[in-house]
Amino acid sequence: MTSKPDRVVLIGVAGDSGCGKSTFLRRLADLFGEELMTVICLDDYHSLDRKQRKEVGVTALNPKANNFDLMYEQVKALKAGQEVMKPIYNHETGTIDPPERIVPTPIVVIEGLHPMYDERVRSLLDFSVYLDIDDEVKIAWKIQRDMAERGHTYEDVLAQIESRRPDFNAYIDVQKQYADAVIQVLPTKLIPNDTERRVLRVRLVQKDGVEGFEPVYLFDEGSTIDWIPCGRKLTCSYPGIRMFYGPDTYYGNSVSILEVDGQFDRLEEMIYIESHLSNTSTKYYGEMTELLLKHKEYPGSTNGTGLFQVLVGLKMRATYERLVGGEAKLAAKAVSN
Repeated sequence: MTSKPDRVVLIGVAGDSGCGKSTFLRRLADLFGEELMTVICLDDYHSLDRKQRKEVGVTALNPKANNFDLMYEQVKALKAGQEVMKPIYNHETGTIDPPERIVPTPIVVIEGLHPMYDERVRSLLDFSVYLDIDDEVKIAWKIQRDMAERGHTYEDVLAQIESRRPDFNAYIDVQKQYADAVIQVLPTKLIPNDTERRVLRVRLVQKDGVEGFEPVYLFDEGSTIDWIPCGRKLTCSYPGIRMFYGPDTYYGNSVSILEVDGQFDRLEEMIYIESHLSNTSTKYYGEMTELLLKHKEYPGSTNGTGLFQVLVGLKMRATYERLVGGEAKLAAKAVSN
């Protein structure tokens, strides 16, 4: 039987469906080990099932369809090291199944649509990230997937996106302002009038002044840098790669921005990029590149999405180690489990 953890570190991962949360969680499991990590899908706190939502005329994004009081009570209990009986939302049937017993591990991740929506739940988080897919990219991806795999028409896909938009803007998108880090996936600026959205511009927005969180920077902290990496050291086909780093403001907060536009052809050459980044929270030279190479097949691995997911994961590990008292504890727990 696993002993009660001395300290539970609570991580929030927010974003719309299809924005890469599951890939990010797999990257976190690489860093922490699955035995140290409990993942709670916040869909389990839907208070209305699919049929009831249809009757009432609300989407799952609407707070009226979710039980935030229970979410807060149970997340608070888990953070205090106490087990809970968590409800289960069955995505296949659209109904609410009998609850399951959850025993907290040293790291509890709450992921889904609303980890930062309720102020009480938000105040419990030790680190948070919001995965933000630009509308143009989201539409292009959804059209490619739904028309190719599911036989939907272009009009069907757009109608579905539009029907969710008011609730998305009102209840999901607003959480970006509270996140310690935001990964934005945007259309490229390297290809004029690009419609395929295969080449992407990805930005890592890092909030300044967060205790224990040192934003990653390129070359010189606080400077504004536009960088086209050397073509002899980094293989990249058309339209090439451009990187940016600099200070900015985001929802009134001071932030540090890191950006990659374009895609990497050979991930093993990422060591060249890694050598120019500072404050990465890696334990040894090359760890960032190694983590990317470990799962070349993950979506986003060849652009800034994979790079920034790894960097945010490394920051979460640093937060965990700071709060529980160092890496020795992480290693000891992993061995004892």
